[in-house]
Amino acid sequence: MPERFRLPPLQAAIVDLDGTMVDTVGDFEAALARMLLDLGYPVVDRDFIARTVGKGSEHLIARTLAHVAAPAALYDRAWPRYQHHYRHINGAHSMVYPGVVEGLNLLRARGLRLACLTNKPTAHAKALLAAKGLAGFFEHVFGGDAFARKKPDPLPLVQTCQTLGTPPAATIMIGDSSNDATAARAAGCPVVLVSYGYNHGEPVHGVDCDAVIERIDALDALLG
Repeated sequence: MPERFRLPPLQAAIVDLDGTMVDTVGDFEAALARMLLDLGYPVVDRDFIARTVGKGSEHLIARTLAHVAAPAALYDRAWPRYQHHYRHINGAHSMVYPGVVEGLNLLRARGLRLACLTNKPTAHAKALLAAKGLAGFFEHVFGGDAFARKKPDPLPLVQTCQTLGTPPAATIMIGDSSNDATAARAAGCPVVLVSYGYNHGEPVHGVDCDAVIERIDALDALLG
């Protein structure tokens, strides 16, 4: 990042959820443990989960089954068990990261329109935002089931910009992983990543983005 880097004039912000606003590994850990116990398999460790989340529930469940050497055909039983357990524990083992509320207040005070875009199913995303007191910040909440394709495909960002009525070049993506950055670059959105997220177990500083910040409220220094 150049020393005096500043973001272009912005009209809106699209914000990721897991690993960006809320640390949800504990929720995934609890739901997957209950699912695996239902199926008669051992639980997986937290590090595996942190490396695997971010590409949607389908990917997480399939990778988890492979990790415990379960047959791929078991997916059809695993999916409803996971969704059942996740619905009941959603938010119980998670926490909002420091700087998130301050950052969202900052963006809103600057007149930016806000949307949440995540690969988590929409119903789970809305419930989690409500449970953590964040729902009121967002005009729109779109999950991984809201569009034909998920991040890192640019389609969700393009269509979110269309819904907001803002050009991609004036709509920043705030995320925690290469999924967010790849989608934003292809959609034509500026993108800033937080340093503390998951990013599939890889250092986020190696991802092509406009800036890496320690907290969302640190965006204040980058806004013109």
